[in-house]
Amino acid sequence: MPTTDSPATLAPAVNSPTVSRLRRRPDFLAAADGRRFHTERLTAQGRVRDAGEVRDGESIAGLHLGFTITKRVGHATERNRIRRRLRAAVAELGPELGAVPADVVLIARRPAIDAAFDTLKDDLRRAIPAVAKPRGPNAHARPPRPPKPGAAKGRGKGPSTSRPSDRAAAPARAPSATSNACDGGPDGQ
Repeated sequence: MPTTDSPATLAPAVNSPTVSRLRRRPDFLAAADGRRFHTERLTAQGRVRDAGEVRDGESIAGLHLGFTITKRVGHATERNRIRRRLRAAVAELGPELGAVPADVVLIARRPAIDAAFDTLKDDLRRAIPAVAKPRGPNAHARPPRPPKPGAAKGRGKGPSTSRPSDRAAAPARAPSATSNACDGGPDGQ
């Protein structure tokens, strides 16, 4: 009798690498500071974890994935469908990608809802290793961007971008005869 591929025979081995979920905001933010990889259907952001890194008092191993699907992608049922499709693609690629010691966030785009399933899997095969590359020996985290010249921090507060000599040369303005202030006359008559 021929054997069939039932779910019991396709179960992963006990020692196979696992893919876990990212759940905490600081982990999502740390992944956002790492490498990025873009396709038409998704963007991947990720960082390689340090050896021996501990989370919640336990050492962590394997790939940790987080999903972000914003409201711009579509309404709730469309977002949930995209999330289910991405999770299914990750589940199929789990043994292939689970050994990567990285935190990766997948940000879905609208075309992921109609894309062929094999295309989504190919995107994941390219994206996860690309963002999980270790940095070179001389590479450091991105330095902060220098502030733009003349830009003040905050909401419009701070010094003006005009030169003081321009203000001194400009004549003072007299009040307009057609000002918006009330002159005491009757309204609309």
